[in-house]
Amino acid sequence: MSEVVITVRGEHETRIVPERAVAHLTIRAEGPERGAVVERMAAYSEPVRDDLASRKAAGTVTEWSSQRVSVWSERPWSPEGKRLAPVHYATVDFTASFTDFAVLSWWAGEVAERDGVQLGWIDWQLTPGARASVERDVAAGAVAVAVARANAYAGAIGLSTVTPLEIADVGLLTRNDSPESAPAPRMLMAKAQFAADSGGGPAVQLQPEDIVITAAVEARFTAR
Repeated sequence: MSEVVITVRGEHETRIVPERAVAHLTIRAEGPERGAVVERMAAYSEPVRDDLASRKAAGTVTEWSSQRVSVWSERPWSPEGKRLAPVHYATVDFTASFTDFAVLSWWAGEVAERDGVQLGWIDWQLTPGARASVERDVAAGAVAVAVARANAYAGAIGLSTVTPLEIADVGLLTRNDSPESAPAPRMLMAKAQFAADSGGGPAVQLQPEDIVITAAVEARFTAR
């Protein structure tokens, strides 16, 4: 048998415990008077902002931010189909990053008791350095799978020498038809919703979910 071209795909996946968590919350106020609503939203926000600033100074919060205030009005409809007086709304979003998840649970339970605070979700994340390192390892694992498959295919038809020609992200291998674009490697960000706890102590129980990082490659080999 002469030279044979073998084209394969290799995939690899790993799961890793997150290193930090980014909590998202919104402070909201509403009412019939625009000025009073904005003032109330600011009053709700001030203790949260002060608390996060003190936690950052103490090192229990790595970073935090607050977005610009959003203010808008709506005129609701009555059950009889009549337009009612305008209702004004004001919101501001906060994010806070934690590396100690026990501290995060306690803080989330505490802040949830504040007036006007709506807890959103948590992004479980890796630090940029750790993420880059894991992505390199996962990409290398995907290539190793492709090589193993090529050798298995070659062995099945009685060939033993496999030489790589091309290795590419999925969709980027040279071909005559139009390629399908696809990323590699990629990280699936884990999220967790805040859940209330009816017991004492922190009102929120958090269980970090593993972050899944996947990679896929396509490879072409010659076998002799």
